[in-house]
Amino acid sequence: MNSTKKPSKAVTKKQLANNALRSMEELDVSVFVEEQIKAVSEALGDKKALIAVSGGVDSTVSALITHRAIGDNLVCVFIDDNFMRLGEPDSVKAMLSSPPLNLPVKVLEERTRFIEALSGLSDAEEKRKAFREAFYQTLSDAAWAEGCNILVQGTIKADIDETKGGVKTQHNILEQIGIDTVEKFGFKVVEPIASLYKYQVREVARFMNMPPEASERQPFPGPGLSVRVVEKVNEDKLDQLRAATAVVEEALMRERPSQYFAAIMSGGAMEAPKILRREAADALGLEQSQISANYLSEKATGMVDGKRAYGFVATVEVVDEAGRPIDLGYEALERMRGEIQSNFPEVTRVLYLVAGREDDEGYFISIRAVETEDFLTAAVSEIPWSTLISAAKKILSTCPKVIKVYYDVTPKPPATIEFE
Repeated sequence: MNSTKKPSKAVTKKQLANNALRSMEELDVSVFVEEQIKAVSEALGDKKALIAVSGGVDSTVSALITHRAIGDNLVCVFIDDNFMRLGEPDSVKAMLSSPPLNLPVKVLEERTRFIEALSGLSDAEEKRKAFREAFYQTLSDAAWAEGCNILVQGTIKADIDETKGGVKTQHNILEQIGIDTVEKFGFKVVEPIASLYKYQVREVARFMNMPPEASERQPFPGPGLSVRVVEKVNEDKLDQLRAATAVVEEALMRERPSQYFAAIMSGGAMEAPKILRREAADALGLEQSQISANYLSEKATGMVDGKRAYGFVATVEVVDEAGRPIDLGYEALERMRGEIQSNFPEVTRVLYLVAGREDDEGYFISIRAVETEDFLTAAVSEIPWSTLISAAKKILSTCPKVIKVYYDVTPKPPATIEFE
């Protein structure tokens, strides 16, 4: 796509950068680390503590702070919940347990527990809550087995803000919403970095000499790929999504978005209101006959007035005479997206076709890439069209059950970053 810049209605990249600079001026990283090590040491004393590590920067920083505070009294576990990326359990354990981190990590194989917990669930919030229950029951079992009554978490400020604000239920938010963790799970929660946003956590990680594969690691949601499988989760969807995720992460890595990933939908579509097609065509300067606009049969999360919304996903397709999707440029796509969501508030996100094949039945993949500092707002990454085309074609060849690949052109708000 062309590189013409247009600020989204949500936030511009310049605003994101300025907000980050102002916030970072308020954080003395060395003082923060020293104070948190002291606070954790005083809070835990000689007690054993358990932490679930994912390989992400939040849990890794929390584990490092706690390990420096209480040493071998910290037990680190990685939960293989069936929602990980390709090869992730082994690669994460190797990274965390090797120098310079040297964290002792045990892998808990819990795939059956988690897939059964989410079986049959379609609603995004129900899925998150079911994941949370399975997650903490797993940790409760592990804590009891290890003789721990303290749980350390990598909760950050954005997790708390979004859960308390009603945008979505972050699986790691407990005491902040009135859950008595001692009574329900048998452990007290300690959260060393709960006052920081993601970019601040990365600053702490670099200060603590974490390797780049940890400090700069792509954000990955606690519930893993389960929130990137729109509506019902099953093994077939997960297999296709793992393969598509590997393609997207490899293809978009050089573009360096703040976050980038793939999501999967079942592929069902329903006719959108006829006027939506007209509004989209007018915004793009095209005839209605030149575009196709539909609603997917599955819904995804978004934000309305700062609150979580669950609405339609609109797909827009513009192809040439040979049936190839056309590069319209980000300015035109933002204009089109804005018109659709202004006139149809039931639409939480808009997807634009990048590539497809003629099969009538199969899954849809959406590529998502955003620019953000605090993850509370985000702008759409202006990924070159050639990169998107290359990634989409590789997904279609790698994932035999995927028939269409889209690019999500919705900022946050009105969409959330994740699909669920």
